[in-house]
Amino acid sequence: MSRLSRAAWLYMAVVVTAAVLLLAHVLVQDADFGLDYRLSRTLLVLAILFMICDSTPTTLTSRQSAWSPSSAATLAAVVLLGPGGAALVGATSVISLRRGSLRERAFNGGMYALSAYAAGEAYLALGGHIGVPMPGSFPSIILPFAVAAAVHVAVNHGLLWSMLLLLPPSGASPQRGRLDLHLSLLLVSDLGYATLGLLIAAMWDLLGPFAAVLVLIPLFVARWAMGQFAAQEGAYSATMAALCQAVETKDFYTRGHSERVSRGATLLARQIGMGAERVEAIRYAGMLHDVGKLGVPTKVLQK
Repeated sequence: MSRLSRAAWLYMAVVVTAAVLLLAHVLVQDADFGLDYRLSRTLLVLAILFMICDSTPTTLTSRQSAWSPSSAATLAAVVLLGPGGAALVGATSVISLRRGSLRERAFNGGMYALSAYAAGEAYLALGGHIGVPMPGSFPSIILPFAVAAAVHVAVNHGLLWSMLLLLPPSGASPQRGRLDLHLSLLLVSDLGYATLGLLIAAMWDLLGPFAAVLVLIPLFVARWAMGQFAAQEGAYSATMAALCQAVETKDFYTRGHSERVSRGATLLARQIGMGAERVEAIRYAGMLHDVGKLGVPTKVLQK
């Protein structure tokens, strides 16, 4: 937050203001949320499910980003409550238990509210029916829901990446590069676990709020799997760093050289437009380009 440019602050203000106006419109137009017991109970359960998922994200890309399967709750709200209810569920990110300043929480809440509302509008535009799906609703509901899930992921990631592009290059380039590497994984994960929203909605008539509890199991299995992936990546990076340190211990005169070569090579690779995976490979190659010194006698290196 301390490195945000004026353009980033303005962008954040626009997103938050748009979300506030949208939520005010929803509360005025859809007053039934506070009057209908079933609607308010559904909204409360889905909001709690969203907060549980959003409050326990999995750290990715060396602690530079985090992923949570909270889209399942917002997509379930799209089917059960419509665009307005989905926006209210997404806005509860403001009061989640994850760490962050009030401004970060406000931006996250606005981002989730806008993406959920856009998904709900797409769902309605393709003929989706608001309410608990019945056996006769399938398979006609699948296409509207699939498009809604795609719109939700596209708007959510679009708003986030627009913010990242406004960050100063010195503070954001490494982060954007590492996120680039995992973008496809994040998109597929979000789309895959967004489909659990339809499962929650389909089971709602039979199980009621307990449907959300059952879905928590696969959601947290997904969180564990993503965490294992991040841990494996961290261990790989630590191994590379240990090899560099071993080289510097043997040839202390050139300490820091491997790290500088790695950074320079990475900057050049990005500048000429290489893909994220290629850039990551070059980053590690720069770190290890002198690893052969480990096999050279010290008296030769320091002669």
